[in-house]
Amino acid sequence: MKLGIFAKTFDGTEPSTVLNSVAQAGFTAAQYNMACSGLPPMPETITEAEARAVTEAARKTGVEIVAVSGTYNMIHPHPAVRETGLRNLETLAARCAGMSTALITLCTGTRDPIDQWKAHADNDTPAAWRDLLEAMEAAIAIAERYDVDLGIEPELANVVNSAEKAHRLIAALKSPRVKIVLDPANLFEVATLEEQRRIVSSAVDLLADRIGMAHAKDRNPDGSFATAGKGVLDYAHYLGRLKAIGFGGSLVTHGLSASEAAGAASFLKETLDGDGAGRGR
Repeated sequence: MKLGIFAKTFDGTEPSTVLNSVAQAGFTAAQYNMACSGLPPMPETITEAEARAVTEAARKTGVEIVAVSGTYNMIHPHPAVRETGLRNLETLAARCAGMSTALITLCTGTRDPIDQWKAHADNDTPAAWRDLLEAMEAAIAIAERYDVDLGIEPELANVVNSAEKAHRLIAALKSPRVKIVLDPANLFEVATLEEQRRIVSSAVDLLADRIGMAHAKDRNPDGSFATAGKGVLDYAHYLGRLKAIGFGGSLVTHGLSASEAAGAASFLKETLDGDGAGRGR
């Protein structure tokens, strides 16, 4: 597996500055965010030069751009907000080749009007599901035009809040463009060791043929998020399950500070090599 990190973990508004920090922390891959180019995360415009600067910085630093963030609230209660997000998604997709990447990560969304990562009771309604299908069909059409894939992530606060719902979405859309970004820490809040292992194993097995990227963060005993290796997640089990299905893509860590990045890289490398305990620190 290629070891990566969210580029936005590091300060900077120039691709070369940010990706140099990525490399110095011990990572060979990055999930890029246009904020690292001094732009909004979902810009209305991206110039050819701005896209080319990302590729050039990646080449010089030896950091592969394995994905770019294209998250917006795909089921926002106001259609105009969804339409703006879709337009900006096309802007991003049109520049992916120039940035040497072919995967855009998405947020399947929530009915919360303010925070796209906050749960809402209406997320489980048929209307929310219909809106998601409509949004995804439009996104897939964009992906086809620009030859990119779309990564959706099961996330407790979003409409796709489980591996089962992700599988249901894949079955409904019938498009090879739809990939899974799997983050085990987004599949549970508080669980026993046996429960989390069951949840993670089930998700990996169910979604195996669609996992395009793996994420790496952690949970504290109280359910709050933690840096990979500093919580309760059984990383030896998680990475072992990914190896068992033959996953050879990117393992991208996030939800940590820049000062923690090198330590997280060491922990993940040790666990991948079988030298680390894989649970907490």
